Amino acid sequence: MDKNAKIFIAGHRGMVGSAIARRLAAAGYTNLITRTHAELDLIDQTVVTQFLEHEKPDYIFLAAAKVGGIHANNTYRAEFIYQNLMIEANIVHAAWKAGVQRLLFLGSSCIYPRDCPQPIKEEYLLTGPLEQTNEPYAIAKIVGIKLCENYNRQYGTQYVSAMPTNLYGPNDNYDLNTSHVLPALIRKAHEAKVRGDKELVVWGSGKPMREFLYVDDMADACIFLMEQNISEGLFNVGTAEDVTIREVAETVMSVVGFDGEIVFDASKPDGTPRKLLNVDRMRELGWQAKTSLRDGIAKSYADFLTKSAE
Repeated sequence: MDKNAKIFIAGHRGMVGSAIARRLAAAGYTNLITRTHAELDLIDQTVVTQFLEHEKPDYIFLAAAKVGGIHANNTYRAEFIYQNLMIEANIVHAAWKAGVQRLLFLGSSCIYPRDCPQPIKEEYLLTGPLEQTNEPYAIAKIVGIKLCENYNRQYGTQYVSAMPTNLYGPNDNYDLNTSHVLPALIRKAHEAKVRGDKELVVWGSGKPMREFLYVDDMADACIFLMEQNISEGLFNVGTAEDVTIREVAETVMSVVGFDGEIVFDASKPDGTPRKLLNVDRMRELGWQAKTSLRDGIAKSYADFLTKSAE
């Protein structure tokens, strides 16, 4: 990418979008285009089309999405499928109409079947039933991948899809009603420490295996794919290492400094039993994650403390 190229970051206030913006700015890219939701409603096809026709960016990072953890995904099912479908369809279609050749679509590892062979390869997409608790979101993300794939086939665009594993880091969502597991654990452990509690309640059995990727590493991967001129395809992005929910809870407690006991709430769902990505495609291109889980959690806790003090 040319350092003066016009780059639109959709979702620049979110965790991934803000990380991409930080990384691009640090690398010397000077022509970044961003819009808040108040300035540009990505669910409105007309305004998205007008915006991209006017701006005509050289590159688009499509990081905008409605996201959440198990509770949010399972409760607001209609919102998750509708809003994500509209955002990606509007941007991909309007990008093509505006002559934008390069776009990177951010997906999610929940696109893969619930009971996938492990580690999960990209070709396992659409080979089995999805996890029911987040099926609407997963279907929307699958549609995003297929939009990119088929616009490439019909119109010769160069739209690529990156599938991150579970992300965490600065600008994460720490709302216990809508957050993912790791930021929720950070908040729970911090508040338990402040209250002087003896226990930390964790949803489910603690047995599911999860892979976690620090968001700045994800941003690096996205920019890497664009800079390497990768023109199409689906790429898993992760660390190739996973831990149990119990283990991640113990690491969070250690970082936060809470020395109570873990109590598992078996009445709450576990979700997918295991979800480890095969990242051979990215490694063959020459990219791999750099941030260890403990270091990433420490950085995330510092971010949480900063947000809490505001």
